[in-house]
Amino acid sequence: MKPSGAKSRQSERLIALVAIAILLFCPPLIIVVDRLPSFNVGWLPLYLFSAWAVVIGLTAWLVERRAGR
Repeated sequence: MKPSGAKSRQSERLIALVAIAILLFCPPLIIVVDRLPSFNVGWLPLYLFSAWAVVIGLTAWLVERRAGR
């Protein structure tokens, strides 16, 4: 069994991850990325895929770290 301190720290990290995901996908930030000057590069799809990859990677890291202990 885990002590309650480690469990609450894990919950805090997951809540922080949700907050980061909400900030990454908030409409004002997406609009800013969409309006960047494009030099034949679509910045919006690149931003969305990379932000989604970061969220998935952080989630996997947090969950695996939790399962490993």
